[in-house]
Amino acid sequence: MTIQELKQEFVSCYGEGGEIRIFWSPGRVNLIGEHTDYNGGYVFPAALSMGSMIALRPRTDHIVRMKATDLPDLVEVDTHRLEDYRDLSWGNYQAGVMNELQKAGYEICACDMLFDDTLPHGGGLSSSAAIEVVTALAFATLSNEKKGIKEPVDMIEMALIGQKTEHNYIGVNCGIMDQFASAMGKKDSAIFLKCDTMEYRHVGLDMEGYTLIISNTNKKRSLASSKYNERRAECEAGLATLKTFFPEASSLSDISYKEFLLHADSIQDETVRKRVKHVISENERVLNSVKALSSGDMISFGQLMNASGDSLRYDYEVTGDELDALVEEARKVDGVIGSRMTGAGFGGCTVSLVKAEAVEAFIAKVGEAYEKKIGYPASFYVSQIGDGGHEMV
Repeated sequence: MTIQELKQEFVSCYGEGGEIRIFWSPGRVNLIGEHTDYNGGYVFPAALSMGSMIALRPRTDHIVRMKATDLPDLVEVDTHRLEDYRDLSWGNYQAGVMNELQKAGYEICACDMLFDDTLPHGGGLSSSAAIEVVTALAFATLSNEKKGIKEPVDMIEMALIGQKTEHNYIGVNCGIMDQFASAMGKKDSAIFLKCDTMEYRHVGLDMEGYTLIISNTNKKRSLASSKYNERRAECEAGLATLKTFFPEASSLSDISYKEFLLHADSIQDETVRKRVKHVISENERVLNSVKALSSGDMISFGQLMNASGDSLRYDYEVTGDELDALVEEARKVDGVIGSRMTGAGFGGCTVSLVKAEAVEAFIAKVGEAYEKKIGYPASFYVSQIGDGGHEMV
């Protein structure tokens, strides 16, 4: 939906009168570095050209009205009772962001809002993070303007507000990667981020001759109801054992893969040992990926993607039949350099690095084989790498 179309639909929903402002934040694809973020490690995400857009107009009371372009119901939230909306089927993420902003000293201004999302919900492309960041950006902007603050909104703070919303309001103990990528993305660049220190830099991606294809299993997944928190607990158990040998380590990412191999047998639970192996080896793959891409070595990067995907399947065990089918079929297609699941897993999406001339064959062959194997179709997105959250003029 274009900005003008969204404004027209806003007027149809809420009526004429007053300036309508537009805010945007993207979803993300993580190129490599999965399940390392909450272990203090390295990730390498990029913002997508798909995301969440808000049309917004202030009100004069203390009510926020929200609607989505693809949902029939209009939701009302009282800014004096923001703790009361955790059980909304839609709107709880936005209410949680308002609540966290309010606790951080921002004034939540009453307004009418219309959301237009171009990301598949539950697809592992961080639709929730996009909603969190765009909501935080919009309300922080209004609050700062009301207080006469002229400095731009601190987008890293908005990412942290989104993460706190997940922890305190939604009940998912997530890392910072998704919100950070949505807030801090940069066109034609990925973000090399160390999640415990928040140190980051943008790495330019020369994609000439190559395309990133996102393949959606169309199997819906929910982080809160998946085994996400279980995996986190397993990592913490592994760290507790390894701290006997590395007392200064505050996370698994403070331990190198070579160091882990020396003491792997000290983790007696085989499952926990496999989880730890994935996290520590994945950190090494991210570092090697940044080196490869910085020198334009796409072939090496594709091989690292494949190694990451195999580790997620066999050591971290967060894939499943649907994701496995997409990856297996993708790797059979000529012109595919690398393919792996992206996101939390248990459904969601894969990301594949494909030679530009092989895109049509990829979609046709993988789509046909997947539907035959799984019983329903996958969806495919050829998305550009775009900018992070901002107000659109």
